[in-house]
Amino acid sequence: MNNRKPTLLLAATLLALSTAAGAATLDELAYRWAPVHYQDTDSSDFASDYLTAVDYDGDWSGINNWDNRTRYPLKAAMYYSVVESCSHWFINYSFFHPRDWSDTIFDGEHENDLEGVLLAVRKDGSSYGKVDGMLTIFHTDFYAYTPAGSPLLNGHETIDGTLSFENDNGTLRPKTAAQSKGHGVKAWPYITDFTGAGNQDGVIYYPTQGDGGIPTSGNDRHVPYRLINIFQSGGMWTHALADAQISGKGTTFATWGTFRGDGGGGCGSGAKICTTDSAHAPWGWDDDNDGTSYRGEWALDPAHLFNFYFDGTTFSETYLSNQYLDDMRRMGWATGHVPAGYDNKADLSTMLNKLGSVCR
Repeated sequence: MNNRKPTLLLAATLLALSTAAGAATLDELAYRWAPVHYQDTDSSDFASDYLTAVDYDGDWSGINNWDNRTRYPLKAAMYYSVVESCSHWFINYSFFHPRDWSDTIFDGEHENDLEGVLLAVRKDGSSYGKVDGMLTIFHTDFYAYTPAGSPLLNGHETIDGTLSFENDNGTLRPKTAAQSKGHGVKAWPYITDFTGAGNQDGVIYYPTQGDGGIPTSGNDRHVPYRLINIFQSGGMWTHALADAQISGKGTTFATWGTFRGDGGGGCGSGAKICTTDSAHAPWGWDDDNDGTSYRGEWALDPAHLFNFYFDGTTFSETYLSNQYLDDMRRMGWATGHVPAGYDNKADLSTMLNKLGSVCR
């Protein structure tokens, strides 16, 4: 009688359970790599530099967020989404402010503001992978960063600096930073007005699995922020899909990837210029001078974006999990039939064909 088979079967079962137990979910990955965020503040209206949720005021209207900034608490929040390819996880973190504001006459400002970062995390066999590189959006420009030891090299664009990490209770997290007022994002310490020095004003945000906090002032060095999945039911992506079916009449979005925003509530007062419908979501983000990289690839086709920006490694463009594209296909959209405001230079059918379940 051969007694080895039960032993081998048990070993295989234990190995499978161990592998399953060690595999992180997409939400766990998002929390693991959530950044420590250095937000510069301006003393003339520091609360307008606080992070919060789009529906911080209890509704999803895009045209009352400027107005309600002084009426509701600004609990700290950060949006995220995860797209998985055969080689990498692409984790988007987005930072919302009700106002993109100015205190300079003849300067521009607008209702709603969303900027962020995109991490490429290489699947290296560990539960959470290893960060290869990061892109940030600074208004209409993307910036590229790599950590020490990354295989990435300059591609069509030049690497702008080094991605640093901060020890947060034993977890090394990427360090990001945003300017005051306009909230453009770079890696820390490239927003030099606030690096955490004692003679500077700003808020340092740390991720939590609990509720987001509210800064005690414009100079608070430890505020917890909660993570919000862009894809959660009834959330930002839900409203994007719904508003795309009634273009021009949406509650949250005016057109594809562009938030509704008006000139009410004092936007543009004091001899400033208030523009409407001027904030964008990740599927509407674009670098306006980087050549053949197109609007929306940040969310919809991040592997192609990283392949464009970097050399040194190959980012698989076969997507095992990409809810952006899955839902757009479910809506019946494809090249020649896209939502109003979509940039046709980013060929949708080509991207949809990258959805797959087999890695080669």
